[in-house]
Amino acid sequence: MSHHTTTTLQITGMGCASCVGKVEAALNALPGVDQAHVNFASETAQVSHDAQLADIAAALSDKGYPVATQDTQMTIEGLNCASCVGRVERALLAAPGVITANVNLATEIASVTFATGTTDPNTLAATVTQAGYAVAPPSDMPEITDRKVEEIQTLAHQTLLAALLALPVFVLEMGGHMIPAFHHWVHATIGQHTSQLIQFALTSVILIGPGRMFYAKGLPALFRGAPDMNALVAIGTLAAYGFSVLSTFAPNLLPAGTANVYFEAAAVIVVLILFGRLLEARAKGRTGAAIRKLIGLQPKTARVEVGGIVTERPIAEIVAGDLLHVRPGERIAVDGSVLDGQTYVDESMITGEPVPVLKSAGDAVVGGTLNGTGALRVTATKVGADTVLAQIIAMVEQAQGAKLPIQGMVDRITAWFVPAVLATAALTVLVWLFFGPDPALSMALVAGVSVLIIACPCAMGLATPTSIMVGTGRAAEMGVLFRKGDALQALQDTRVLAFDKTGTLTMGRPELTDLITTEGFDRDEVLRLAAAAEASSEHPIARAITQAAPGPLPEVTAFESLTGLGLKAQVEGRSVLIGADRLMMRQNIDLSALEPLAQELAAKGKTPLYVAIDGTAAAALAVADPIKPQSHDAIAALHAQGLTVAMITGDNAATAKAIAAELQIDHVVAEVMPGGKVDAVSDLRKRFGAVAFVGDGINDAPALASADVGIAIGTGTDVAIEAAGVVLMSGDVSGVTNAYEISRHTLRNIRQNLGWAFGYNTLLIPVAAGVLYPFGGPLLSPMLAAGAMALSSVFVLTNALRLRFVARSVPATQSAATLKPAPAE
Repeated sequence: MSHHTTTTLQITGMGCASCVGKVEAALNALPGVDQAHVNFASETAQVSHDAQLADIAAALSDKGYPVATQDTQMTIEGLNCASCVGRVERALLAAPGVITANVNLATEIASVTFATGTTDPNTLAATVTQAGYAVAPPSDMPEITDRKVEEIQTLAHQTLLAALLALPVFVLEMGGHMIPAFHHWVHATIGQHTSQLIQFALTSVILIGPGRMFYAKGLPALFRGAPDMNALVAIGTLAAYGFSVLSTFAPNLLPAGTANVYFEAAAVIVVLILFGRLLEARAKGRTGAAIRKLIGLQPKTARVEVGGIVTERPIAEIVAGDLLHVRPGERIAVDGSVLDGQTYVDESMITGEPVPVLKSAGDAVVGGTLNGTGALRVTATKVGADTVLAQIIAMVEQAQGAKLPIQGMVDRITAWFVPAVLATAALTVLVWLFFGPDPALSMALVAGVSVLIIACPCAMGLATPTSIMVGTGRAAEMGVLFRKGDALQALQDTRVLAFDKTGTLTMGRPELTDLITTEGFDRDEVLRLAAAAEASSEHPIARAITQAAPGPLPEVTAFESLTGLGLKAQVEGRSVLIGADRLMMRQNIDLSALEPLAQELAAKGKTPLYVAIDGTAAAALAVADPIKPQSHDAIAALHAQGLTVAMITGDNAATAKAIAAELQIDHVVAEVMPGGKVDAVSDLRKRFGAVAFVGDGINDAPALASADVGIAIGTGTDVAIEAAGVVLMSGDVSGVTNAYEISRHTLRNIRQNLGWAFGYNTLLIPVAAGVLYPFGGPLLSPMLAAGAMALSSVFVLTNALRLRFVARSVPATQSAATLKPAPAE
């Protein structure tokens, strides 16, 4: 079976939404391409393929949408003959993202062209090294300039130039219409014809210079029978320009009274659309801000210790096992394990949690997080693409490039939209010619050009992807990762949210919650003796008791584990017995003072134990897996959003019911095996509708995969939870409510954008065609049409950017240190 790889390509030349369909069609028609999704906002295509990348790039180039590429050169040592050349070329061509690779034996230089963003020169150098050839270090690898920055600068220059040239044209023509005195002054000084010649000269320069891009892309697309937005602008401006040229140089060829010039319309349309594109490029640049912020967290170099000497090395040269030194205030370079040192590390950029976490020997640290005031020595465990930060960046990019079901509908509409607009414009011209008042030809032209310009489907194409990009970026800042973009929409449709209990709603480890002493016994003294006795046991309950004791523990002289019952020990010369009621009864210890209290604790889902000292019942204590402090607020917030909340757990029914009552959970399924969680999810789906399941991702994988949306509570260090659609980077369940909040805001934002884009086109195309004119309304000028079109795209982008300010629905936890056990009352 052929193996498909997924490559994300940056596509150039996409002028509008209708281009998306053309690029997708071109890709999907290629043999070896399984599927392709194109995102207009990020100008990327995600292609699942086993075809050669060179063939894909060539096919896109033929269609007028070349892949953005970069070239690099590297000097290769140890090339002896032509077979070496072939080996290196094959190794490079097999690397992800490489389009062409040529190795010159004489100069020993390999020239590689690769798709921007898919790989980098360091990775390619590593590929050659793996093939068995040394690569000379790149002397001074030119820094790859950001394509977006360059595009924005070019557009800014073109817009400014076009505006400066268009201003005199606009003043000469429109100034006369607005101020009659100016019109007479122009006639008296330079004359009407000279004014038209000046306008002709300046407009020609605009169309040949800054406006050339519309014709270079639009006309070939039109001739191929696949018109795009550039084609609409090209036809509209050329029609206005051509008519004006005829009016200026051969007015006799036109019917009497129609020889008007529209140079100012052609010139100003180009300026406005360029300006709209400039604003669009700048806003698009901001939609990817979250990714750039994440990439910016990766340090460029690290201090590596070799043989007791510390040297600074580029991040690309660090391998697993290297010993790194991290100074106070520095970012940790790669994922690793602390060898020695103690410090607080700010992990907010990974988990969204505001409070720094204490790290000491043996603790895992994540690359990109910020060290506090202590110094650390860290052993590198994961480098390059394996680091948590690299995985997060890859996930966010994948989610941003994803296509939601709602986008499929938009694409289908925009595919036939441009041809429909061309037909509407042609029909408009014909209706005006046959039924319009004099000068019918001039009016037909104005109306036809206005329809072409105003109907551009840019805003439609941007409506969905820009919202997704900003929404998923904001989610990442809150520690919520949408691994699969469609989870963003699916989360909206879920009616019930099912939680796993242990480790999700609760801490996942037992803690001592209650200790009630009998007459004559001091609480702290009993706890000290019990903790000392339990210190020798490895049982989780024993550990919970030991951890609850204050200060150093006394020496234990004799210890005996009573399997299934408890334990017996001698502490400071006193006999200590700890265990269940069965053990106490065997030892004939009277529990009458403690039994009612113990039963009360058991009813709350806690595990009661007894402590006897020197043959007398001293205390009843209870151990439970405490509820995470954020669980209450999270479930209240989910209820406020109108969701049904369920809990699925393998724990006993009494404990499950007690926790459900405490958290006000609507529906409980207890005592299920991991496999049974899948059945529980499908039962919930039958009863309530679409289900989202929240688990900690280890034993919950089947349930996460079978739910409509799987939400994995990550630990912040193990991101790659394959079964889930959404990953919460912190162990905090309030992340679930943040995920819902982002999903709700993003989908609402998309609907607003689509409503605006479709509404704008539906309303303004008839106005541009002149429907209102017979009723005394205006005939929209092509310039106003161009302005409205530019503004509609800017509106959509600005609206999407509002998602950057979505607030958390439940504030982030204050500190892991403040976690409290479930209330004992």
